[in-house]
Amino acid sequence: MSERNTVLRSIHDLGLAAWFGGSLMGAVGLNGAARSEGRTADETSRIASAGWAKWTPVNAVAIGAHLIGGTGLLAANAARVQTQQGVAASTLVKTALTGAALAATAYSRVLGKKLELATSEDPSDLQKAVDHPVDLDRARSHLTLMQWTIPALTGAVVVLNALHGEQQRPLQQKIGMLQRAASYAPVAVPHLGHHC
Repeated sequence: MSERNTVLRSIHDLGLAAWFGGSLMGAVGLNGAARSEGRTADETSRIASAGWAKWTPVNAVAIGAHLIGGTGLLAANAARVQTQQGVAASTLVKTALTGAALAATAYSRVLGKKLELATSEDPSDLQKAVDHPVDLDRARSHLTLMQWTIPALTGAVVVLNALHGEQQRPLQQKIGMLQRAASYAPVAVPHLGHHC
């Protein structure tokens, strides 16, 4: 019933694994280490910012790989999405969660970059920070929220990925397609005759 899409699935899954794992490690390990080692709030921000700046290019590649793989898998499974009951709904939820994770990741990077500039010891960075002012306490508060939001959202995408894997089992495909076909079948209305 389904063809193998090993390369697309690998790109999709490895990208998602790096996105989820990197965000969780950053929240627990990198930010935790920065809090332990930083003597002041600015120093803590500098340490964390340095680590996140190193991770950003890798994260961008991981997210890109996930999106490319996901788009390819969606195209390869388009008929199943249309004909198998439940697949379209889980695909829609997965797409929405991926979009939310992308938005949270982009927002975190913008806030992180502003904190990086505002807490830098480099005069040119400080001048850039003046051009793009930020409320440091508010930015730190939002980043704390985002550091857990991103792994929560990408973790939910991992769970939906597992659901999609289960939905691809041959028996599940047959049941889902029969359910979809049954939902389009006309409902028989019993004829009530007149009895004297």
